Amino acid sequence: MMLINQTGARTTRIISARPDSARQYINPIKMVRHLWAHRELIRQFTIREVLQQYKGSYLGLVWSFATPLAMLSVYTFVFSVIFKARFEGTRTGSHAEFALGLFAGLIAFNVFSQVLTISPRIIINNANYVKKVVFPLEILPVSKLGAMIVDSLFNLIILLLGSAIFLRYIPGTIIFLPLMYLPLIFLSLGLSWFLASLGVFIRDVNNLLSVIVRMLFFLTPIFYPISAIPEEYRLILYLNPLTFIVNHFRRVILWGQMPDWNEYIILTGGTFAICLIGYIWFMKSKKTFADIM
Repeated sequence: MMLINQTGARTTRIISARPDSARQYINPIKMVRHLWAHRELIRQFTIREVLQQYKGSYLGLVWSFATPLAMLSVYTFVFSVIFKARFEGTRTGSHAEFALGLFAGLIAFNVFSQVLTISPRIIINNANYVKKVVFPLEILPVSKLGAMIVDSLFNLIILLLGSAIFLRYIPGTIIFLPLMYLPLIFLSLGLSWFLASLGVFIRDVNNLLSVIVRMLFFLTPIFYPISAIPEEYRLILYLNPLTFIVNHFRRVILWGQMPDWNEYIILTGGTFAICLIGYIWFMKSKKTFADIM
């Protein structure tokens, strides 16, 4: 870079960009502080995402209750009545209790699947923000996840009402539910950051992702117990973190069982590592988004 000093003489200064290292993003405390600094922006975008889900709809929030109830009725009939499936740890073994256990699993899985499904197009659909140097693109997946969490809380209200009506019981272990959300949030957010970045470079990743999500739906014990799987195939389920997330949701929401704390600590630590890796990947790659788009 050529400069002119006060005496009129020309001087040359070489400015070299410092290579962007992943080390500056690897500190989890810095990641949390960074997101916390943008908490107000995250809150505003989350509210916008929630409102957009029902924009132009006559029934609005009614769809948050009607859609899962309709699907729940079908799943309950097929798996409880036709296939005679039953969950372990149930209190009555009734069709109503099976439906509630199925619904608890769907609440957790739907947060994960909906976030993953929309992640590859988050940056593409918000291309106007890419050119704005000061805009923190990393909050877009966070706000999408926040909207899905809010949506799941509506379903949770239905679940608790069903438990009170059909089981006449709401366990005290429900107080642990916020903790059960943590590994779900870490897993969903980490993969969302990764897929949001990958979707910029590979536009058809959505097609592959839809197949993977369908496979995970059947490889997660949502409508069957783990004991129904032959011993030699259970490792496949154990490699799926959603298996433990779904089971912990049922334990604390419906059956009044304490979380398996050793299992929970390992699960939370592993999903947090996924979250941090996804964050590092996104922050390293986002500087190239403007060039590609």
